[in-house]
Amino acid sequence: MPRFAANLSMMFNEWEFLDRFKAAGEAGFEAVEFLFPYEHPVEQVSLALAGAELEQALFNLPPGDWAKGERGMAAIPGREAEFRASVETALAYAHATGVKRLHMMAGHADPKDPAAQAAYRASLAYAADKLAEHGIDLLLEPINGKDMPGYFLNDFDAAAAYVRESGRPNVRLQFDMYHCELIHGDVSGKLKALYPLVGHVQIASANGRHEPDALGPDYPRLFAELDGLGYTGFVGCEYRPRAGTLEGLGWFSDWKKQA
Repeated sequence: MPRFAANLSMMFNEWEFLDRFKAAGEAGFEAVEFLFPYEHPVEQVSLALAGAELEQALFNLPPGDWAKGERGMAAIPGREAEFRASVETALAYAHATGVKRLHMMAGHADPKDPAAQAAYRASLAYAADKLAEHGIDLLLEPINGKDMPGYFLNDFDAAAAYVRESGRPNVRLQFDMYHCELIHGDVSGKLKALYPLVGHVQIASANGRHEPDALGPDYPRLFAELDGLGYTGFVGCEYRPRAGTLEGLGWFSDWKKQA
């Protein structure tokens, strides 16, 4: 059976960020993920996580200036020093939370630009090697062009090629089924083809990025396929509730953690 991680950047927004951990645990989740913890002191994040008795499944490396529209630095030539400093920042939070997976955002760049490709490969190698020293996986996630126009890594096969090319066992694919549905369709086929590379899974409905329900993809079938493939990691619930978070958890009832 899948193990679910609540995404605290999108879910439980009725609470302040540090209060979302407890709310997620009380709702039955056994883990959490989020985009970025860096606005909050590392000690406070660690205490909130431990106080809720949750596992940290994932978060992202710093993305640059998010408020100004930046969505990562890894593929941006000239940002190498800032990117390397961001890895150190993330490691401080990784040590405090015990997380074993960090996602590297690529940024806005032409995926066919040789300079962007070279910058991305160099960033990948640096981050993967630094994280490997601490037993942490580096995740690469393709993001669809509707939600993030101009994003460098916008194709699952391209992401898989970077994973394979790296030759590093701690470089893995972050398989968001929502993005896969919008980019490629046939989530089941793509999952089976790329499963040996998968290090984390995320979900949301294809229509509006809401709860993973009847609007598709067919999540009950995909959850069964994950079980059949032997996936034992967390499934991140990276969706925006249509109404309230708790009101939208009906889909979760069959998988809710038992007290």
